[in-house]
Amino acid sequence: MQARKLSFIGAGNMPRSIISGLVNGGYDPKLITASNPSTPKLDALSKDFGINTTQSNVEACEAGDVVILSVKPQIMAATCADLIEKTSLDGKIMVSIAAGITTDRLIEMLGDYDQVVRTMPNTPSSLSKGMTGLYAPDSVAQSDRDFVAHVMNHVGKTLWVKEDSQINTVIAAAGSSPAYLYLFAQAMQDEAIKMGLSKDDSRLLVQQALLGSAEMICHNPDLEISELRAQVTSKGGTTHEAVRTFQENNLEAIVSKAMQAAVARAIEMSSDF
Repeated sequence: MQARKLSFIGAGNMPRSIISGLVNGGYDPKLITASNPSTPKLDALSKDFGINTTQSNVEACEAGDVVILSVKPQIMAATCADLIEKTSLDGKIMVSIAAGITTDRLIEMLGDYDQVVRTMPNTPSSLSKGMTGLYAPDSVAQSDRDFVAHVMNHVGKTLWVKEDSQINTVIAAAGSSPAYLYLFAQAMQDEAIKMGLSKDDSRLLVQQALLGSAEMICHNPDLEISELRAQVTSKGGTTHEAVRTFQENNLEAIVSKAMQAAVARAIEMSSDF
């Protein structure tokens, strides 16, 4: 697939993760531009990945065939208004990675320009282990959809959803979920320390166990996750007791409530912007 020029409006953690994954995956850094009002993040991106940088959003937009809008949701409207006032979007694909901004609202912010793709990546993109949900309206050509997916496939897996609202489910299940696992890992590490292990040893045990468990899921696609759990849960054994304790304390209900809260907040944010 022919490469296109990419521009990132914003240089925060998520665009850095995506840029890292792209460059490490072989994407030509000379085809990537990032903009940001202040220079420290830009300087770091230029030094670490060799991309082009500018403090002007308009310059970045003009440099790109595909423009990734990666500013905070609160300033998306102002950012888009500035772009459509000062430059032409004709022929460009505008890609949003902002939570809570629907496709219809983004099109409105862009002066009814409808060549847009809404995405929701996550931070493991920096290791090319990301998971990105994508949605595009019918106005976007298949070739452009394919290219946006091609870009995001440089940083992990992609999943197209059929409805814009399903991006909220992607947020709950993938976009926000690294933080869930970090919280769980932190609790495990803390408890192992209380049990007498050093901080470093506790972290090694936890991180390798979680990494291996994730790999087991990936390498056994024909097995239900529940079956993988059953395979290591001998009745009356140590794992059985731990799992029973989780279940008695309604772990499933807690996970459900947390994911629903993420979706509810995404819906709430869509009315804010």
